[in-house]
Amino acid sequence: MVSTVHGERTLTELDYVRLSKFADAPLPPALVDLLDTADILPSREMPSDIVTMYTQVEIEDLPGGQQHKIVICYPADAEPTTGYISVLSPVGIGLLGQKTGAVARWRTPDGGEHSARVIAILFQPEASGDYTT
Repeated sequence: MVSTVHGERTLTELDYVRLSKFADAPLPPALVDLLDTADILPSREMPSDIVTMYTQVEIEDLPGGQQHKIVICYPADAEPTTGYISVLSPVGIGLLGQKTGAVARWRTPDGGEHSARVIAILFQPEASGDYTT
């Protein structure tokens, strides 16, 4: 079973509030778990090596080694073919709040387990001074 340990992942206060207020559908259980256990920081205090909303991140599939560049976004902006992955997807939930070097794990729709290592944060809004995206 994929689970989250308190202190293992970090969210900005803004991301936490926005994700907590999704009203158009029930939240996936893994996201509820993340919201319940993640450490919450003000956006201005977010370390630059953490995956936040609209972070462009490079990941490496495990064990295969294939690398991908993706952006974690809200469902309305999701376009998987261009690398924009919804935070409500298993991949988005698995990566949100992870830090560089961490291994993210998630369940695929068919019930299998997948994992990827966070190789690099290529762009993080908070690190560039954007605290409201």
